[in-house]
Amino acid sequence: MAGLKLQSIVKRFGQIEVLHGVSLQIEDGEFVVFVGPSGCGKSTMLRIIAGLEEATEGEVWIGGRQVNDVDPANRGVAMVFQTYALYPHMSVEENMGFGLRMAKRPKHEIKERVARAAEILQLTPYLRRRPKELSGGQRQRVAIGRAIVREPEVFLFDEPLSNLDAELRVQMRIELSKLHSELQTTMIYVTHDQVEAMTLADKIVVLNEGKIEQIGVPLDLYQRPANLFVAGFIGAPRMNFLKVRAEYTAENSIVIAGPDFPSRPFSLERAKSVNLAPGAELTLGLRPEHITVCEPARGASTLLIEVVENLGDLTFLHGTTPAGNRITLNVKGFQNYRYADAVGFGFDANHAHLFDSGGSAV
Repeated sequence: MAGLKLQSIVKRFGQIEVLHGVSLQIEDGEFVVFVGPSGCGKSTMLRIIAGLEEATEGEVWIGGRQVNDVDPANRGVAMVFQTYALYPHMSVEENMGFGLRMAKRPKHEIKERVARAAEILQLTPYLRRRPKELSGGQRQRVAIGRAIVREPEVFLFDEPLSNLDAELRVQMRIELSKLHSELQTTMIYVTHDQVEAMTLADKIVVLNEGKIEQIGVPLDLYQRPANLFVAGFIGAPRMNFLKVRAEYTAENSIVIAGPDFPSRPFSLERAKSVNLAPGAELTLGLRPEHITVCEPARGASTLLIEVVENLGDLTFLHGTTPAGNRITLNVKGFQNYRYADAVGFGFDANHAHLFDSGGSAV
C-alpha cells in the first residue's frame, strides 16, 4: 500500500491547458473520489497518475518516490477502465491472470492469486466461462479481479460503473466498498455521478475546469460547501438558489430579504469572515429537504407547483415563486399535491447557506 501526492500538476494539450497547477495529498489506504462535470480534468488526472499521460509540469509521487519518469507497469498501480476490455476468447481465469503471464510470473503463483481474487469477488463458479457468458456486473468484477491479482499499491478506477444499469450500479458500489474494507489499499475513483462519490468516498475531490474547488469528507462537502459550484453539484436534487440582499449586518449575524420572503435574521457563526455592507447582493442556498411546506398565508412565501414526483417515501415538488424563482422541495411520504396547486414554504436559517457576489460561502 502507498500514499500519493500530486504537486503543482499542469497539463496542456497544445495551447489548451486542462489542468491548472493541481496539488493533492492522498493518504495510504484512503478511498478518494474525483468528481466533477464532464471535461473538468478528472480522467486526465487519473491517467497522469497511471503514467498513461505525461504531466506538462509538476510532480507525481507514489509511496514516497517520484514517478514522473517511471513506466506505467512499474508504478505500482492498477487501472480499471470504463470499458471492461476483456479478451473474448479467454476464460475468466485466463483474463484475470493475463497480466501476470505477460510479466512471466510462475504458474503456481498466478493460479493462487487468481483463485484468491475470484473468492473475494465471488467469481469462483465462473472461472471457466467466457466473457459472453457473463452479465455486465460479472464482467466488471472480472476487470476488477484482473487489477487485484497484480497486488498494486494504488487502484485507479475510471468511471467503472457507467455502462451498468441502475440496479447493477448500486450492487457494484456495495461490492467496491466491501473490497476496499477488505484490501485496505489506496483507491482513487473517477466519476461524474455525485451519488457514487457520496456513498463510496472517504474523501471527495471536487473538480471544475481543471481546478480543485473543494476537498473533504462527503458530509462536510454536503453541509459546508465552499462555493456555489460545490453547493450546486453535491446533492440530488440540487440546492435551490435565490437572490437576496443584506438589509442589516452585525457581529456574527445578518438580516436578509428577498422578493419571495420578508426580512429575517440569519446567524453567521459559521462564517469565515463577515464583511457585508447593507444592500450587498447575496445568494441564499436552500436544500430541498430543509424547506418546510405550510398553508399559503398573506405575506408568506408561495410556490406554484408545476411538477409533482411521488416516490413513495418522498414527494418532490417543483415549481416557481411569484418572483420567478424556481424551487424544488421535498415532503415525506406520498402526497396529493397536483399541478397548479399553491403552497406556502419557509426555511430554517440554521440549515441555509449564504454566498457572496463572487460565489464564495459567507
